[in-house]
Amino acid sequence: MKISKKKRAELIKKINERLIEHFGIPPRKEERADPLDALIGTILSQNTNDRNSWRAYLNLKENFSSWDEVAELEAPEIEEHIRIAGLGNQKANAIKEALNDIVSKKGNADLNYIRDLTDDEIIAELTKYKGVGLKTTSCVLLFSLDRNICPVDTHVHRTMNRTGAVKTSAPDKTFHEIRPLIPEGQAHTFHTNLILLGREFCKPQKPDCPNCPLLDLCGFKEKTREGEKRYNHNNFLLLDRL
Repeated sequence: MKISKKKRAELIKKINERLIEHFGIPPRKEERADPLDALIGTILSQNTNDRNSWRAYLNLKENFSSWDEVAELEAPEIEEHIRIAGLGNQKANAIKEALNDIVSKKGNADLNYIRDLTDDEIIAELTKYKGVGLKTTSCVLLFSLDRNICPVDTHVHRTMNRTGAVKTSAPDKTFHEIRPLIPEGQAHTFHTNLILLGREFCKPQKPDCPNCPLLDLCGFKEKTREGEKRYNHNNFLLLDRL
């Protein structure tokens, strides 16, 4: 049975507090990423790990002086530099389309104009690009513009459903369900710690339920009875490095 909005908000608050107790407050750079850096970095992060997408991002930043210079390239040329991130053709075309549109509207590759837009206006503005969906746009909102928006990747979607905070069939639906329930100013901490939870405990297969910090809060009916106590401690997050 789906719980009420009030109870879901209370559960999310408790989950956030418990994760802070376990993982702490995730560190952030004092200076937020440029919006276009965040957009391109997030495109590169799709369907690959953060270390590979970081190397692809650096390949662009270190070989070209500006995004205006990248915008002058053809998609296959962009692909040569980002191949390590996988799906090179798809990502190169997405980057090229976004850069072309921004340059045509603003005269140069600068996305800072979106700072004056509302969250919903930014979502509408960026998701019109092929290869830029709700998750990518919400990463720009959180990691660049510091909006109280929690991007929903597979980890966030899985953990939110297993705990019982939502009952949804897709990440975008989870995003809309939890969007109004995130405690003010807590989106970055909540998002980051849920990723760590998904990587270390709430794995897709054989989750380590007995050692999970959310064990008593979680409504997952198929909890495992034995835990391996084997943690990766993989806290490398691309978007906090841009």
